[in-house]
Amino acid sequence: MPQFIIEAPLGIHHDAKQEMVREITEAIDEAFHIPDVRIWLREYPADNVAQDGRLGAEPVRPLGFLEAPELHDVDARRRMSSKIGAAIAKAYDGLANTDETLILMNHYPLEYAGFAGRLQSDDPEMVDAMKQLNGA
Repeated sequence: MPQFIIEAPLGIHHDAKQEMVREITEAIDEAFHIPDVRIWLREYPADNVAQDGRLGAEPVRPLGFLEAPELHDVDARRRMSSKIGAAIAKAYDGLANTDETLILMNHYPLEYAGFAGRLQSDDPEMVDAMKQLNGA
């Protein structure tokens, strides 16, 4: 159920893309232990990205958004962020300014996530998984 969206420049090769999504999936799996990790790539030409009001002003800085259930363990979030950043840096080396990759983590309570026609808070398996994950 965790979703990860990457906003980055065009130009990454298929093999690098495949390795990156594998490494990001592993990092998210290690932190959450929840199946169905999805990764979305949004790729842009450099002249479609502005920095301080100027198009193509500098190499694109990748941006990642994690949309996932709550994760209380700060160290797990820290490790996951580091591994995701490393995977993006390796894949986009030479194409983007990966030294300044930003990863935003949006964590949602189960009652704020709907899936398959019901709230996740109504799914006993998901409630149990979150109790195990967060010790609640």
